Amino acid sequence: MNRRQAREMALQALFQITLSDTDRETAIEAVKTDSKPVDPFVDRLLNETVAHEKEIDRLIGKHLVHWSFDRIGNIDKTILRLAVCEMLYFDDVPKTVTINEAIELCKKYSDEETRRFVNGVLSGISKEI
Repeated sequence: MNRRQAREMALQALFQITLSDTDRETAIEAVKTDSKPVDPFVDRLLNETVAHEKEIDRLIGKHLVHWSFDRIGNIDKTILRLAVCEMLYFDDVPKTVTINEAIELCKKYSDEETRRFVNGVLSGISKEI
């Protein structure tokens, strides 16, 4: 599994965890496509995002212009959370790569307007950190 696939799996699992209060293991099992062990990158991304959700949400909220955190769509919020987590806690991944990968997730799960929105928020956060 490459990192793009791992990010997508983490997105799908975190979306379930967040929206339906599903436990982590059930969410991962629901999105797995084979019997192989879960990629360590998925585990780390989920663990760090869940552990630091309040801090991540505060940072996202700080960079919203004329928009409230509660107005962000659930899938977009999940993409932002994963990307911000990666920018804060994954020193081995360049921030530009993280932003590009978040945009790729938006292309698959959202629309053009969301891509611009996510890019703007993440660019602002990247400059701050």
